[in-house]
Amino acid sequence: MTARDEILTRIRAALPPRGQTPREYALRLPDDVDVVALFAERAAEYRATVTLTDAASLPATIARVAAGLRLAVPADIPPEWVDGLAVVRDEPLLANAALDRLDGVLTGAAVAIALTGTVVLDAGPTQGRRALTLLPDRHICVVRADQIVGTVAQALGRLDPRRPQTWISGPSATSDIELNRVEGVHGPRDLTLLVLRSPGS
Repeated sequence: MTARDEILTRIRAALPPRGQTPREYALRLPDDVDVVALFAERAAEYRATVTLTDAASLPATIARVAAGLRLAVPADIPPEWVDGLAVVRDEPLLANAALDRLDGVLTGAAVAIALTGTVVLDAGPTQGRRALTLLPDRHICVVRADQIVGTVAQALGRLDPRRPQTWISGPSATSDIELNRVEGVHGPRDLTLLVLRSPGS
């Protein structure tokens, strides 16, 4: 047995049986937590602009936040979301240079996480492909209340690990060597979240 084999044998012996890894952290938030309100609060802490709205008001809300902007949109975006707006549909697929020249992008989401204020896109319905949300300087994202879960563990349970995923916690940002925050380096510098509350909530 080589030294490598011996080390790997020791590691395997120290691991719990497959599927029996202890999970001591909470998988969900208490039932009395308002996940929509918590998500809005945490996303705002990440410098996202958060607006609570409802289905009836959504088109007007989108029109207000997108006034004067030329937006890229996925091919399957609901028509009522973009009625009267200056939009360019990603069909056929827009070139990267064309995306970069647009003011922003409007999409939906796959799931959102209240505890971390994170939105996850997986190229599913109303989300488009990854480049669509990474190149324009502004991202307007519609998040339905039923897409908001409490924890990362719950979000993972809703996602297909085989799909491309983009996890977004606020505008794209990094820090330079002097710890100065710089936004928009790896994606949009502005993130606007339109949180669509359920009727009666």
